[in-house]
Amino acid sequence: MTDKPDKTITDMFTDWGKQMKLPQIDFEALTAAHRKNIEAISKSAAALSEGGRSIAAKQQEIAAGVMRETQALIADFKPQGNPQDILTKQAELSRRVFEAAIANMRDIAELIQKSGTAASAIIMERMKESVAEARAAIERK
Repeated sequence: MTDKPDKTITDMFTDWGKQMKLPQIDFEALTAAHRKNIEAISKSAAALSEGGRSIAAKQQEIAAGVMRETQALIADFKPQGNPQDILTKQAELSRRVFEAAIANMRDIAELIQKSGTAASAIIMERMKESVAEARAAIERK
């Protein structure tokens, strides 16, 4: 018969770690923490994806609105009268188009900012939780 040693090498290292008062690691807690990290990354990606869909929808809405407004402006624009009146109408048309473009860019910038902020907030909150969980998982005994 073969004799089994009283202690395995793992037992010896465990005893040595206890004698040296090394921190004990709760691997189940660390695994759960990493699972939550992955879930947070997934939620963050979903927030970014939703933001991307919102931006695409807004761009589509803007494009449709620009087409409608352009058609209406062209239909209403009938340059008649003296050259000064025509230039005034063209300047007014240009001003309206420029203001609409600025407003549309502002709307899209706000959507991008909201999307990025939401995704970042999810990750930042998880990072705070993760640090607390890691500290709890590594205890001195």
